[in-house]
Amino acid sequence: MKLPGRDPIWAKLLIAAGLIVVLASGTAVAGVNALNARYSSSVNQSTLLGDNSRAGKPDEVHHNTVEGPLNFLLLGSDLRALDPEDGQRSDSIIILHIPATMDRAYLLSIPRDLRVKIPAFAPTDFRGTSHEKINGAFQYGGGGEGGVQLLAETLHDLLGIQFDGAAIVDFDGFKTAVDLLGGIDMCIDQKVTSIHLGWDDNGNYLSPANGGHPAVYEPGCHHLESWQALDLVRQRKSLANGDYDRQKNQQKFIRAMLDKAKSKGLTTNPLAADKFIRAIGQALTVDTNGVSLADLMFALRNVSPDNLMGLQVPSEPQDIGGISYVIGLPEAEGLYTAVREDLLDSWAVENPTWVNHM
Repeated sequence: MKLPGRDPIWAKLLIAAGLIVVLASGTAVAGVNALNARYSSSVNQSTLLGDNSRAGKPDEVHHNTVEGPLNFLLLGSDLRALDPEDGQRSDSIIILHIPATMDRAYLLSIPRDLRVKIPAFAPTDFRGTSHEKINGAFQYGGGGEGGVQLLAETLHDLLGIQFDGAAIVDFDGFKTAVDLLGGIDMCIDQKVTSIHLGWDDNGNYLSPANGGHPAVYEPGCHHLESWQALDLVRQRKSLANGDYDRQKNQQKFIRAMLDKAKSKGLTTNPLAADKFIRAIGQALTVDTNGVSLADLMFALRNVSPDNLMGLQVPSEPQDIGGISYVIGLPEAEGLYTAVREDLLDSWAVENPTWVNHM
């Protein structure tokens, strides 16, 4: 089932993050090299990072010696098909941080409305702006490769980090991957009422905006088909803390996806992983900074679902000049420093309010 209306394209980000962690974690040693050529031909590869935001140059990367800490940029774009003049924006942004120990992962959600400085970008003749929502960087970069590059440059200036890779995935990849996994099992903390999905008295689809009975997800653990998971992680208006709680649910989805992949043998069985990658590969575009997917997967083999932690930027919503922004709090600078210096363990202990234990 595909939800009606405009595709929630930020869901592409979730599947991208999930796929990278799934394919990287616990991969068996046997067969990795044999699958490398198949991965390379199955997954779209592109230049998603610019020189300033890239950790070294691809031709200088030493293969088979992937070492942490590592930072990957994961995002989904929002092409406004009904209003093409409004351009494209990155609806969700996650930084995947792997510490030097290479045995766990942090998912740092960047608020799409975070007020930042966006640098100039010569390829589109964009002169830069000092106060803009961070999701505008994708549009100012012209979308596609340029959009990702400018977003990466913006985050480089904000956090002071460079990226070891980037990924973006097409919408169909979400449904295909979750369907291949047989759905996911996910626990939620609070009642979620859908504003997108509903039915009439006869069980036919009818949007809640048009009088349909909305889908409701009660607190607790549930088995979700792909269309249910997609609908659930879209919701924010019925959540107590709005987009902040939606970020948590998005992170929980990634954990649930990793759990299911492990239970299905994708992280230990190269043949099962090969089938999965080939099925969703064309929906995924990556920049691995010159490192083969097989080498990257092997290097991150010790990352497990139990060692995954969600983080949020200390921030608060604020209206400025009639525009709704998210403004970083003083604690955000400490978070950025912790990412740069690979000290997220201690930062998480000192800032539990902004930690999502999944």
